[in-house]
Amino acid sequence: MIKKLICVVLAAFIAISASTSCGISKAERSENVVYVYNAGEYIDPDLLDQFTAETGIQVVYDEFESNEIMYPKIESGAAVYDVVCPSDYMIEKMIKKDLLQPIDYSKIPNIKNIGDYYIEQSRSFDPEHKYTVPYCWGTVGILYNKTMVSEKVDSWDILWDEKYKNEILMQDSVRDAFMVSLMDLGYSCNSLDHDEIEAATERLKAQKHLVQAYVVDQVRDKMIGNEAALGVIYSGEALYTQSQNPDLEYVIPKEGTNLWLDCWVMPKNAKNVENGLKFLNFLCDAKVAAKNFEYITYSTPNEACRDYIEDEDLKNSETAFPDLSKYTNLETYHYLGDTADKYLNGMWREVKSY
Repeated sequence: MIKKLICVVLAAFIAISASTSCGISKAERSENVVYVYNAGEYIDPDLLDQFTAETGIQVVYDEFESNEIMYPKIESGAAVYDVVCPSDYMIEKMIKKDLLQPIDYSKIPNIKNIGDYYIEQSRSFDPEHKYTVPYCWGTVGILYNKTMVSEKVDSWDILWDEKYKNEILMQDSVRDAFMVSLMDLGYSCNSLDHDEIEAATERLKAQKHLVQAYVVDQVRDKMIGNEAALGVIYSGEALYTQSQNPDLEYVIPKEGTNLWLDCWVMPKNAKNVENGLKFLNFLCDAKVAAKNFEYITYSTPNEACRDYIEDEDLKNSETAFPDLSKYTNLETYHYLGDTADKYLNGMWREVKSY
């Protein structure tokens, strides 16, 4: 899933490297460029200039706010990009819809810096490991304020505690909301079982009167400002909040959670394939990955870069780099099919209108 801040583009960055948000049409294309489509605030903009300085290849950069906004542009073929960075379940959908081309890993020697664990994790949605280069990963958990929550926080159950009425923030995301409810009930976050989804829906309805707001990146801002006691948040954002408010702690609930992985892919209609491969190899360089991690604070699968992370707090952060062996129920989201997606979306609308 894309676990990022909603697009806030720096003006200088736009002037240097970004295209319009309308996408790159076939008529606008040039050969000495690489056309990149990524989520907002999901790369250090200095790296785009560095790549151009090292290779002479200009980066034309576009941003999207969600996988669901990105997908129709790629599917229609009206916007042609060389590299795109979707989330796990959306990559699975793009593979099944035949929208991606295999990656020539021989042209990305720096992929050796990506840990084997993350390559294997990518096989859950790219079974033959033909289409993906892991970029960022993380978990979904609970962020809580130690001055407002006295008991131990280790379970999703606390998000149904009447004591915290109007002090709970939930993600305004169908997959994340249902993940919390399904896993709290002991079910898979990828469940397609009608009874399990109905039970999760009823549980979310029962929680609604306790929820202060269903939000996205506002979880970060509200928790930093002590406006809520508990919030469902992505680990990368939790890491940032902790740097701004020392009273905040992040936990992965014992029932399990979503372990997400965002990867670079190459659309089937990509034209500047060689430039795209050079761009991906550049991002897999250990020093480049370290610089990028310190900017975006989302966990990197680039194990070689750990030696180059200068910020010791980030380097040793359990939020950024948890010991995953301690958890037995971490699941990657799967593409459930168009029919199931519509059903879940309908259930989510039912919860929010309850």
